[in-house]
Parts: sequence; C-alpha cells; structure tokens
Amino acid sequence: MGLFSDVGRFFETRLEEFLKNHPHLELQAIAEQLGEQEREAMRLNRDLELQLEQIEQSLTQVAKDIQHWHKRGQQAEAGGRKDLAAAAKQREAMLLRDGNQLWGKMQGTKKRIEQAKSLLIQLQNKRQEVKAKMEELQASQQAQNNYDTSWENLTGDRPPTAASDPLESKFQQWEMDEQIRQMKQKMGK
Repeated sequence: MGLFSDVGRFFETRLEEFLKNHPHLELQAIAEQLGEQEREAMRLNRDLELQLEQIEQSLTQVAKDIQHWHKRGQQAEAGGRKDLAAAAKQREAMLLRDGNQLWGKMQGTKKRIEQAKSLLIQLQNKRQEVKAKMEELQASQQAQNNYDTSWENLTGDRPPTAASDPLESKFQQWEMDEQIRQMKQKMGK
C-alpha cells in the first residue's frame, strides 16, 4: 500500500510541476472542471424541478381528496350516520397530515432549487473568470511573440527573454502562480 501512495504522490508532484510550467493547461483544466460542475448543477436543477412538479401534483390530489371526504363526512352526519361521519373525519385528518408533509417537502424542494440556481450562477461566473484569465494569458503570449518578432526585425538578433534573465523568469512564474492560487481559492469558496 505504501508503494502505491508513493507512486501516487510522485505523479501528483510531477503533474503539479508540469502544470506550473504550462499555466494555460492548468487554466484549461480548471475551466473543464467548472464546466462539469456546471453541467451537474443544471442536471440537479432539472431533477429538482421535476420533483417539485410531482409534489405539486400530489398536493393538488390530496386537496381534492380532503374536499371529497369533508363533504362525505357532512353527508353522513346529516344522514344520521355518526359512524360514517367519524370515519370520514379520520380520513380527512389523515389526508391533512399527508398534505402538511407534502407542503413541507415542497417548501424544502423550492429552497433547494434556489440553492442550485445560485450555485449554477456562481459556477458560470467562475468559468467566465477563468476564460478571461485564459484570454489574458493568450494575449500576453501573443504580445511576447509579437515583441520577439519585431525585435528580430529591428536588430537581427533574438530579443532578451525571461529565460536569459533568471530574475525576470522567476517573477513571471511567481505572478502566474499567484493568479492561479487566487483563482483556486475563489473556487474553493
């Protein structure tokens, strides 16, 4: 078992290193994860909407049954059949309890629907943030490529790069890591 956990940690470490060196892939992975969570939230919302519809139909039927047995009890009482009137009242009371349970279930389902909708909005907003960061990173890379090309056209040499300036390279890596850390932190909320 220790070997498997060691191998697992090794692969996690290697994956983290790879993603740090390729921030666009990490952002893409985050975007895909958010997309999957968004689809799950949409599926949950649909399921809850169906449940709510079924509960409302059941509640409507219980209300009709309560009316029916209320009338039956009144008829039996008017006809002098106290035994039937008492049985009808018991049935009506049982249906009222069922109706109260269904009402509570309906209210709980409505609350869960609101929570699912709120979650969906949060996920969509986070996915938009990640998309914006991906576009920002892409624009930054494009700008660097344009700079490199224009430098070569002007001087005939390759421009100084972050690779030739280790301090600049470290700062760029640190800035990217910080942006990704902040995005992960926002996702965790």
